[in-house]
Amino acid sequence: MEHFDVLIIGGGAAAMQCALVLGSAHEKAYAAGKRVGIVMHQKASHLQTAKFENVLGLAPGTLGATILEEGKNHLTALYPEVFQIHGEKVTKVARQSDDTLVVFTNKLSYTAHTIVVALGYTNLFDIDGLNQFVIPHQRSMPEKERVQLKNTDHVVTPGIYVTGTLAGWSSQFAIAAGSGAQVAADILTEWNGGNFTKVHHKI
Repeated sequence: MEHFDVLIIGGGAAAMQCALVLGSAHEKAYAAGKRVGIVMHQKASHLQTAKFENVLGLAPGTLGATILEEGKNHLTALYPEVFQIHGEKVTKVARQSDDTLVVFTNKLSYTAHTIVVALGYTNLFDIDGLNQFVIPHQRSMPEKERVQLKNTDHVVTPGIYVTGTLAGWSSQFAIAAGSGAQVAADILTEWNGGNFTKVHHKI
């Protein structure tokens, strides 16, 4: 059974942004030897039908489907240390010990010290071991029946983060992606002994 220090569940904006920030820290001393994986849930992503006209840094007319594909390529090209898991769907999360979680998919299972749940906010969410944290979405119209995982500053319970729309944030692309980046920064801070941490690149 493969083990990860962080296993991200999801393949949309929040998930891939989280993975990119974690991947970008791979040369830092505090990240030495850390294993990051991402289970690429993308088929049900709202990005599949999105078109962007109001996102800083994206050319007007950029398609969400393009971002989904380019995000995977970006991770592969710059941060191959982030292990991408394709063709699997997470079905269950269970706690093995105080510091180890088991993530079951429809094909395999993995252990992780920390997981980041970054799936969409539809009421079709169904992962055994996480369903007890589902509540109505706090920033969506009730008639849409959106959901989120109950959390405090992205933390559902020790070792489990939630990000993006499933954390209760708006579905605006920049907000969902920013939420993923913040969770990554919080994880890097943990790795760095509690010293507030981020990764910047400069010319």
